[in-house]
Amino acid sequence: MNINMNTSASLAQNTSDVIGLTVLKKAINIEAQNAMALINAISQPPQQGAANLSPYLGQNINAIA
Repeated sequence: MNINMNTSASLAQNTSDVIGLTVLKKAINIEAQNAMALINAISQPPQQGAANLSPYLGQNINAIA
């Protein structure tokens, strides 16, 4: 009888783990979709202005502490 109780408890824990993992996977998928929506919402900078700049601009950073 003790073995049956342990087996039932183990099966219940296993079912609980499976449900928890399923919910976690769903939450991760939703977060991934939200992240992709945010990335796609970022507007691309215009490329026309970059052609008018000198090629050496943006190569160095002048910083004084």
